[in-house]
Amino acid sequence: MYLVTFQHNGKLKFGFRTKDGASVVDAVQAEKKLFSQSILPDNLQGIIENPQALARLKEISGRESEVGSNSILAISGIVIQAPIPQPKRDIICLGLNYREHATEYTSAMQEEQNLPKHPIVFTKATTTVIGPNQKIKSHRHVTNKIDYEAELAIVIGKEGTNISKEEAYDYIFGYTIINDVSARDLQKQHGQWFMGKSLDTFAPMGPFLVTEDEIGRPVKLNVQCRVNGELRQNSNTELLIFDIPTIIQTISGGVTLKPGDIIATGTPKGVGLGFDPPKFLNEGDEVEIEIEKIGVLKNTLS
Repeated sequence: MYLVTFQHNGKLKFGFRTKDGASVVDAVQAEKKLFSQSILPDNLQGIIENPQALARLKEISGRESEVGSNSILAISGIVIQAPIPQPKRDIICLGLNYREHATEYTSAMQEEQNLPKHPIVFTKATTTVIGPNQKIKSHRHVTNKIDYEAELAIVIGKEGTNISKEEAYDYIFGYTIINDVSARDLQKQHGQWFMGKSLDTFAPMGPFLVTEDEIGRPVKLNVQCRVNGELRQNSNTELLIFDIPTIIQTISGGVTLKPGDIIATGTPKGVGLGFDPPKFLNEGDEVEIEIEKIGVLKNTLS
């Protein structure tokens, strides 16, 4: 399923994309049409946390033709939000997880050029999250070097600690797109990356949360990023230094992962920092990230 959080008539709702891709089904409205008893929560976080609610949503999806016209809304008539607009915990991120990006980053930052021997893990604050077509704030009072990073994000589906590589995919609910917007000067200034990654609006996310069964195993998805139409990043997730099972095994080693946790898997070569001279974002620049089987995430720097 292609799950979506959206605003319609001033209300925040959730549902799934129709099979033709042109509309979404308002899940709560459809449930009222099909069932005498309602069990669905009012957001996708609740779906992720409740297997019974997920089963009900799958049943509604299988009966799409029966939900009635009042439950179906044209995508052009809604405002898509981030799938999880207010995560319960900080976003977990992987740094330098594509070989060529690791090289371009360390070179530009004048750091020792060794590939990471272990996953580099950091976090972004929950207040970074915005949805498609929402504005990225420039925060010019604290940064002059704003960069984009196209990333596949994992959404965890069930609680687990010390998860093995063999079991890792069973803990994944689905995938979405994240733009890991970064203030390179703050990254350099603070050493640790939290401040450079955590300015408000620095994690555009969406448009869909695609369930794990739609993607397949192992995950091999094309990842592209365009700035004002210019192709900047063009890679595939099969080139991750540390693959998805390794990421989940590493992060869950002594740390409990919970339903709804978001893990950004890293960005490929082609970030603005890597060009000579660098191509940092300016106000009005449109960043468009496309990941195969998931969709397109667009945002503009304001």
